[in-house]
Amino acid sequence: MTQTLTQSLDRQNIHRIVLNNGIVLLVKENPTADIISTRLFLKTGTCWETRTQAGLSHLLAATLTKGTENLSSLEIAEKVESVGARLSADASTDYFLLSLKTVSADFEEILTLASQLLTSPTFPPEEVELERRITIQGIRSQQEQPFSVAFDQLRRIMYGDHPYAFSSLGTEETISQVSREDLEAFHQTYFRPDRLIISIAGNITVDQATVLVNQVFGNWETDPTPVPPLVLPTLSLNPQTGVIPQETQQSVIMLGYLTCSVNSPDYPVLKLINTYLGNGLSSRLFVELREKRGLAYDVSAFYPTRLDISQFVTYIGTAPENTAIAIDGLRSEVERLQKVPLTEAELQVAKNKLLGQYALGKQTNGQLAQVYGWYETLGLGIEFDSQFQADVAEVTVEDIYTVANRYFTQPYLSMVGPSAFVEVFNK
Repeated sequence: MTQTLTQSLDRQNIHRIVLNNGIVLLVKENPTADIISTRLFLKTGTCWETRTQAGLSHLLAATLTKGTENLSSLEIAEKVESVGARLSADASTDYFLLSLKTVSADFEEILTLASQLLTSPTFPPEEVELERRITIQGIRSQQEQPFSVAFDQLRRIMYGDHPYAFSSLGTEETISQVSREDLEAFHQTYFRPDRLIISIAGNITVDQATVLVNQVFGNWETDPTPVPPLVLPTLSLNPQTGVIPQETQQSVIMLGYLTCSVNSPDYPVLKLINTYLGNGLSSRLFVELREKRGLAYDVSAFYPTRLDISQFVTYIGTAPENTAIAIDGLRSEVERLQKVPLTEAELQVAKNKLLGQYALGKQTNGQLAQVYGWYETLGLGIEFDSQFQADVAEVTVEDIYTVANRYFTQPYLSMVGPSAFVEVFNK
């Protein structure tokens, strides 16, 4: 099998090769250390699960490395550990991921093992049951953590029937119903070469990587049956309040706003707003609500990168008696962006912080393989790396004001805390 398309970004030394069976290979040459990191992304994940099978992708990731047609779980572990390599599988909302890290001399062996795991896992019944019990324990553990409880509730009231409404672990009810046959069917449907992105960074040339990937994955043929289209429910704005009484030592308060996907021109603007409001000890929320007013044990914001409509979330952990005033404080800081434009100096500080942290997030081979593979999986392409930085640099004060007024209307509210202080909001 030979490559069919090659693309190179010379400035960043990133190469993109499309192989005959549809595999997209990304190679970042970095010979400074004798390490190769690889991320194998599949265009699947929790978004492709049905509501009744929530958690299936996580269970599949947990059992993918537990057996192949020729290797047992113990033999797989011994192959990895005997050369000091690292191998792990994970499932996210918008992708499935197999991660590898090894020295150059052992790369071919571990990549070959990875191909066996992706193409011929056996999902041993005893391993499936073990990982199911472990997952249920994890779900129960999350239910004891006020932050997790509040965030689960926020997702549910914001997303309804949308797959983003659920934790990647699923629920006790759904994970108890997922069968080994369900894992096999999901694997057969979505694990195929034309949905695979292999992102490699380290001490390897593009020619060496191309030859090796062709050698290891070249016999994996694409199923002519098309993958079922991903059909997600349409989301409409319907702000709600969710309250869960729990006798904790603090109240956890979350405000959520439906925003946009990574493909929107508003994406870099919202990333800057997130940096300004909730990123670090100098952020607006931290300074105003914790340092000046003493309302917060913890306060921040986050805006996940998503293929579909994402959420912008601000949250605060506060003393129960401060619940009402903390809600007002959190809302007023977000709404301030709709009324008082940032100064040029404030905007520039946010840009410097965001772009600086972005650069620091691409220092290791693992980080490089992750970033470029992730962008390719989301359909953004390797050019998005430089495009995002350019877009951030061009954001204006007016852009911040416009986007804040577009999305930060009435928020969804999720609270967890002592009943005496949160029940009053349960209307």
